Order: sequence, then C-alpha cells, then structure tokens
Amino acid sequence: MPWKFRIRAPPEWGIDPVPREYKILRGIDFFVLWSSLGVGLLVLVAGSLLVPSLGLRDALAISIVGSLIGSILLASAGLIGSKYSVPTMVSLRPILGKTGSYLPTALNVIQLVGWTAFELMIMGIAATNVSGPILGSEMATRIFWTVIFAVWCAALAIGGPLVVVRKWLERVAIWLVYFSAIWITAQIFTHSGVWDLFAMPGDGSLPISLALDLVIAMPISWWPLISDYNRFSSTGRGGFLGTFLGYTISNTWFYFLGAALVMVMGIKDIVSSIAALFLGNLALIFILVDETDNCFADIYSTAVSIQNAAPKVRQWKLVMLTTVIGLVLALTIPLTEYEWFLLMIGGLFVPLLGVLVSEYLIREKAGGFEILEFYEKAPKISFRPLFSWFAGIATYFLIARYIPELGASIPSFALSASLNLILRILKKGG
Repeated sequence: MPWKFRIRAPPEWGIDPVPREYKILRGIDFFVLWSSLGVGLLVLVAGSLLVPSLGLRDALAISIVGSLIGSILLASAGLIGSKYSVPTMVSLRPILGKTGSYLPTALNVIQLVGWTAFELMIMGIAATNVSGPILGSEMATRIFWTVIFAVWCAALAIGGPLVVVRKWLERVAIWLVYFSAIWITAQIFTHSGVWDLFAMPGDGSLPISLALDLVIAMPISWWPLISDYNRFSSTGRGGFLGTFLGYTISNTWFYFLGAALVMVMGIKDIVSSIAALFLGNLALIFILVDETDNCFADIYSTAVSIQNAAPKVRQWKLVMLTTVIGLVLALTIPLTEYEWFLLMIGGLFVPLLGVLVSEYLIREKAGGFEILEFYEKAPKISFRPLFSWFAGIATYFLIARYIPELGASIPSFALSASLNLILRILKKGG
C-alpha cells in the first residue's frame, strides 16, 4: 500500500456561529491577542504624528485618554461576538439588514486591504533596514522581504485565530515584542535630556482634539473585525476585560513611545529612530516577528468579511487574493497617506459603532436577538440606522474639516447613536 502524505486543512467557520466546543479563548488569551494587535511599527508611526504639534506631556495624556475611549468602545463591540458567536459583519445584519450590511462590508474590506498594504510595506522597509541591500539594491531587497512577510502572514491567516493565539502569539511572538518594547522604553527614558523634553510645549499646529481623534482611530479601526476573534471567547466577561486591558495598555504605550522616539532621537522616521538605539536592529527584528499578527488579522478578517456577501467562497482562496492585492499595493503606495487613512477610518466607522451600540442596548433589554435574525430572519435593508450612520459620517468630516478643535469622534458617535434612538422612538410612536 503506497504511503500518502496529507495535510489536514484547519477548520473554517466562515459566517456560521462558532460551535460551543471551539469557544475556548479566555480573558488572558484575549489580553495577549489584543495587546499584540495594539503594538507594532504602524502604531509607533501613528504616535510620531502627535509631535511636535504636542509636547511629550500632552502626547502622553492624549495617548491615555484616546486609548481608554477607543478601547472601551472596541471591547463593547466584542461583546456581541462573544454572545452570539458570529463575525462582525454578520452582527450588522439584524440592524442594517442583510443587503444593508454589504455597504460596511465593502468599506471594511477596503480598509483592511489598506492595512494589509501598510503592514507589509512597513515590515519590508524595516527588514531592509536591518539586513541592508543583500540583493544588490535597496528596492530589490525590500521586495524580497515584503514577499516573505506576505507568504508568512497568509499562512497564519489560513491557520486561523485559534492557531495564531495559542500556537504563535502565546508561545513566541508576544514575548519578543514585550522584550523589545521594554528595551526601547528603557533607552528612551535614560537618554540625556529626555526629561527636559517633557517640559517643552508643542507648536500647536495640530489641535489637541484632532490628535485625540488620531489616537481613537486606531482601536476603532479594529472594531469592524473584533467579533471575528471574540466569537471564540468562552465568556463575555473574559473577552471584554482581556480586550479592554490588553488594547488600552499596548495602544497607550506605543502611541506615546512613537512620539518619544522621534522627539528624543531627532529622527522623524520611526524605523531609523529604533535602529539608531543600542541593539536597535535586534529590537526591530523582535518587533517584526510580532508585527506579522497584525497583518494576519487584516488578511483573515478581509476573507471573513467578504464571506458575509459571498458565503460559499472558500476562505483560503480569499486569503490568497487579499494577500496578493495587499502585496501589490505595499510596493506602489506611499506611506505619506497614513494620517489621512486613519482619519478616514474614524469618519466611516465611529458613527457606525454608535448605531450598533445604541441598537444592541435596546434589543438586549428586550431579550436580545434570535440567532436566525442574523441569517434567514434578517431584514433585507433598514433605512433608519443607515440614515443615522450617514448623518454621523457627515458630522465627523464636517467637524474635522471646519472645526477640528472640537474633535470629531465623540460628537459623531453621540449624534449617530442618539439619532438612531430618536428615529426608532418616532417610528414606534407613529
């Protein structure tokens, strides 16, 4: 009998509810996952955008406040996945309708492909900085490393969340990034003159409220995919606390660390700033190892989101398609568009979260949802929540454009949530 070699494919849940026997992730698992997703080179880059507009003291305060606000909203959205075991885009079906959920699905796919491209881009740049032009030119070397990271991230995405959290993050990646973050932080705070920088004010070119929007935008960028992972939680409380604590700590740490790096080192480029530290290249390597989980999440959730509209397409095929598109974009788009990209995410998804939270609060008080309301019993389209969402989007961008000193995140969230509630009351009254 001839010997046969078979690779057992990991299970795919697609948009179906996760079976109870696979809801095994605890609070500590989510702390590891979301603290890992809350750190990385792109978070450092985002933190560097806060200075010199803000001084280091203000940058620290904004990092703390923005991370707290964004993380509480993020963790609250994750409760839906924990309770109903469905991915995020499917959780929008009872609210926006099945067809109505396709619009945020499309926007989420666009943002996630963009994140995939930015992640692959920054990893390729950082790896080239560490290795030097080993293939004769910097561009050829960058392409080589970018392709290597793309292949590895695609493999993680095919493996799925349970494999990545239990086998990759908890055993390897998270410990490396914790070590490198502590190492970089220690060097920054023992650098001569660092405490004098704390006393220096910023130049005020970026309003504090707009800086707050930039910090909030990072955790908000994760909420359209949080239930793709938190649906595997064994308890809602564990998923909430692990997500909130893990993301708040890591996002605060890395936003402020990004600001401190460019201020102390005097180098605007984050990769070069780290490389200039003692054993900086080793710290970069450790961060790169963990950075792959961010890219994994972007690729995996792109596939799951597309399945909301095309449930019969195999997940691994969508993973490969997303990886290829992200790879092409990573080698062609400039990182200079990053600040605009963050604000765009905030403008689109902060108001939608307001609608989601307000709707779920009402329904949970009335007994919650039937599982069929996410599937066969979902309405086709619901215009009231869609209108409330669009009003919130308009509010966000109008404020960001004309009165940025007001801050756009909290007003747009409050308006979309309250408008959705008011329209719901008026509809019942009529």
